[in-house]
Amino acid sequence: MSDKKRKGGAAKVDKVVLAYSGGLDTSVILKWLQDTYGCEVVTFTADIGQGEEVAPARAKALKMGIRQENIFIDDLKEEFVRDFVFPMFRANTLYEGEYLLGTSIARPLIAKRMIEIARKVKADAISHGATGKGNDQVRFELGAYALMPNVKVIAPWREWDLLSREKLLAYADRHGIPVDFKKRKGGGAPYSMDANLLHISYEGGILEDPNYAPEESMWRLTVSPEKAPNRPQVVELTFARGDVVAIDGKKMSPATVLSTLNAIGGKHGIGRLDMVENRYVGMKSRGCYETPGGSILWKAHRAMESITLDREVLALKDDLMPRYARLIYNGYWFSPERKLMQVLIDESQKTVNGKVRLKLYKGTMMVVGRESASDSLFDMKISTFDDDGGAYNQADAAGFIKLNALRMRIAGNLAKGRRK
Repeated sequence: MSDKKRKGGAAKVDKVVLAYSGGLDTSVILKWLQDTYGCEVVTFTADIGQGEEVAPARAKALKMGIRQENIFIDDLKEEFVRDFVFPMFRANTLYEGEYLLGTSIARPLIAKRMIEIARKVKADAISHGATGKGNDQVRFELGAYALMPNVKVIAPWREWDLLSREKLLAYADRHGIPVDFKKRKGGGAPYSMDANLLHISYEGGILEDPNYAPEESMWRLTVSPEKAPNRPQVVELTFARGDVVAIDGKKMSPATVLSTLNAIGGKHGIGRLDMVENRYVGMKSRGCYETPGGSILWKAHRAMESITLDREVLALKDDLMPRYARLIYNGYWFSPERKLMQVLIDESQKTVNGKVRLKLYKGTMMVVGRESASDSLFDMKISTFDDDGGAYNQADAAGFIKLNALRMRIAGNLAKGRRK
């Protein structure tokens, strides 16, 4: 890439792929890229189930002078669930014991598609709207560098001085950038939202005070447990190799599985979370999350593994899970260590086949049945408290206990001698 400088001292860029939503921030970024770098801009809008109309992004991009062939709007919902969400849930992944990583797991897919488009249109740079304080900048860029090592990344929030909503609006006014009426009048939610098929996250604004209880109207996917139906609902999930393939006996695609579970869980007040997490860049951050379908999926998968996985295999997965979760949270989806761990995790899932029934009631989930005709390791003849007909010799336990106590008995005798 040439070292020649363009407007404002920016390094030469011929064509850039911008992750574009059509909102205030990315609309300003689009114009800023044109002005600062004097480059051709290609817009990319991903539909990963955010629940908002993505088609208007095309009209907005056209209005900003982007050529039709340089506008990409892709439906990635099936790929998102099949190739990112499901593999993550096979590991029973939780970040810091609570967070189901709904935002984190979407970023590598967006980065992957941006790089695919960059190669297709022969772009030499990509750009995103993530701030210099957050985790998303790390996730986008680590993913991009893993897939296209020499790509240039333009992160406007780390370069420009438009560091407030007022400055963004003033820039939009100067350049005739259309702005949503609510944004201009200061309306809309007093916090930021990020949605996809796995969850909705809420953060910033009034939620920056960790002692502030969000208003009930904030939640979009779930009803409050108090307003959930007074009757429980039992839902049956069928697993094949660790993934849900059917709900209540009806076969479904990965994206349909998750959207169906979202509707079921949301109706019963399942999946709300309010937590303070540790960001990769070093600060604590408060976020509120709704993950109804993912919460059901996590609970059911754990129950399915409980009867189909060997004790030590399950223990090994539990040991690996926190590290696996940190890899995803910190943006290392395409790293060799995550890929290696995925091979191990997926190998363990070959026997995770069968059905799990969950009872949902006012924000709670209870396993009420689990079975695997082909791979269950649960043997009632051995585990029964009644007469097992000699299947298990209880006298064997004495030797087992004494052997496991040997080191403690030795230490105890040594301590006893010291006390004399």
